[in-house]
Amino acid sequence: MDNDERKVAALQGGDTPIHEKHLPELLERYRNSRVRFTTDLAEATRASEAIFIAVGTPQSETGDADLSYVEAVACEIARSISSYKVIVEKSTVPVYTNEWICRALERNGVPRQLFDVVSNPEFLREGTAVVDFLHPDRIVVGADGNRAASLLQDIYSPLTTGKYYEVADAIAGECGASDPPQLLLTSTKSAEIIKHASNAFLALKISFINAVSNLCEAADADVEQVARGMGLDRRIGPRFLRPGIGYGGSCFPKDVAAFRSVAEQLGIDFGLLTEVEKINAQQKKRFLAKIRSALWTLRGKRLGVLGLAFKGETDDIRESPALDLVRMLLAEGCNLTVYDPAAMPRTKEALPEGSNLRYATDAYTAASGADALVILTDWQEFAALDLVRLSKSLRYPIVIDGRNLYEPQKMVDHGFTYLSVGRAVGHPVRAALAAAN
Repeated sequence: MDNDERKVAALQGGDTPIHEKHLPELLERYRNSRVRFTTDLAEATRASEAIFIAVGTPQSETGDADLSYVEAVACEIARSISSYKVIVEKSTVPVYTNEWICRALERNGVPRQLFDVVSNPEFLREGTAVVDFLHPDRIVVGADGNRAASLLQDIYSPLTTGKYYEVADAIAGECGASDPPQLLLTSTKSAEIIKHASNAFLALKISFINAVSNLCEAADADVEQVARGMGLDRRIGPRFLRPGIGYGGSCFPKDVAAFRSVAEQLGIDFGLLTEVEKINAQQKKRFLAKIRSALWTLRGKRLGVLGLAFKGETDDIRESPALDLVRMLLAEGCNLTVYDPAAMPRTKEALPEGSNLRYATDAYTAASGADALVILTDWQEFAALDLVRLSKSLRYPIVIDGRNLYEPQKMVDHGFTYLSVGRAVGHPVRAALAAAN
């Protein structure tokens, strides 16, 4: 159910509103049979045993999560409850939200015996959300009563028993019939904290490796080698140790801020999260300085830019560090030709095409005649460019890579001046002189 009539009509008609692998075929398979789309919340509530609240929880001006949408939908649900329902928090919410949902339902006349509130946080990555859902590291269910916990266990039983992985059209992934995911039962408050703590910790890992990348640049070390040496330690692991231009998206920035705000409200000094946010903001400024170091001055420079989404394999531009850098470059007086495989329609709404901003049809068109090429998003197609063709397209063979998609020596061998994150600058002329000596 959604109150956006245009979105619901599009879904009913066969459209997929977001760029997500496997989603179009799954929606086509189950649309109007196992899955129905409606704007009628009252009817949906009456027809359901479990009601998942998945509305937005945007960051407020104070850094708190804005829970007004959660409250509004809880009050609407209350008007249609006439039999026992399990209300499931799926949105990312701070601790104690379950208690406020209970109060909202009771204040709207729902007897306490007619509902339970469960916390069931999601851990999905955009671009791989379908696989992440069907092959999760864990399924967290925070319930304070056996009746609600039992219903959630039934809902997830195809995954936790392994039965889903035996069907012919199952989406492939890491889990299987002999190795199904674990369902972790906790209290509602613990489940709410698990979600925020998990996202904050992943953001910390990203900011940490970005801080290490700055140290590597100063010390003439290679952050990719350092990250690999760290990641081989099983206590640390390699994931989220990828240096770059900072984290973004709809989750990490607001969840880190909300987690810090909750800690402050409870009298806990969580200054570590403030440093995480500070490093993330500085990383974009450092990368802008890196672009300037390659070009001397920026005003009037023509740049090709690859990537607008906050990460590869998605069209989401919310809190995108790539988009922040595009705005910074425009403010510096650059002329940009940008390309992204999926995010350009959304970006055009935020940044219309103009005299100093053009949208290209492919990576090589974006690079054509440019003083340098800037890579801002880690799309796989950007990591597989024809370097000979790219060199011919650019006015000067300069690539400034904010995602470390290429090996520096390979770029030098193809004649590029290559700047990346946490690694030495590759200069073809200097490399040739060094070889000659």
